[in-house]
This record gives sequence, C-alpha cells and structure tokens, in this order.
Amino acid sequence: MTPVKHISISINRPPAEVYAWAGNPLNLPQWAAGLARSQVSPDGDSWQAQAPFGRVRLRFAPTNDFGVMDHDVELETGEVVHNPMRVVPNGTGSEFIFTLIRQPGMTDAQFEADAQAVAADLQTLKRLLEAQS
Repeated sequence: MTPVKHISISINRPPAEVYAWAGNPLNLPQWAAGLARSQVSPDGDSWQAQAPFGRVRLRFAPTNDFGVMDHDVELETGEVVHNPMRVVPNGTGSEFIFTLIRQPGMTDAQFEADAQAVAADLQTLKRLLEAQS
C-alpha cells in the first residue's frame, strides 16, 4: 500500500453543476494548472494536453450519476497515473474530493508539493464555480 492524501474543498454550487463543469475536459486549462496548461484536444476515446511535466493523454471515467470523475494520466514514458476524483452532495452545495496517490520514488517533499498543487487547483475551481452564481 502506498500513502494517499484526500484533498477536498466545499463548493457552494449544486453537485450536478460542479460535476458537469469540472468533468468537462475542455475546462481543465481554466482550473487544473497542475494537469493542463494548454488547450485540451480530443483524441479518439481520450484527450491530449500539455502538462507542466510534458505531453499527456487523459482518459476519463464515463459520464455517470454518482459524481465519479476518475481519470488516468498517461505520461510520455507510457506510465499511467490513476487519479480518483469525486463530487458529492454537501447540504445545498458540493464537496469536491481528489485522492492523491503517492507515486513510486516520490520523496516526501515531492508528495507534499503535489498535494499543495492539487489544493491550489481546487481553490481555483471553487472560485470559478462560485463566481457563476
């Protein structure tokens, strides 16, 4: 078993709205700087983007009624990183949860920096979605 961190944020928007917006790969460059710094382009059953760490291929869980937005990130090396992500009801709003799984060879400092980057992305997501109200 490898260490994980569950990084979450409350968003004052209905879960269906959060899921629809955050789950649209075309919106990633607006809020997920740690994953997509450029336009996200469809490529068959996956998507391509330029990440801070190189070109990546993204594969998302099929659209569903459970708020599951899991996605795999395939690096240029062929390595695949699985990223569990959910939006769940929290009163009249939502709780957005990203599970960060420590990758092999990652130092404590790298794992913490990765967690901070995810938390910053979730803050951006919250700001963008709550501004839409």
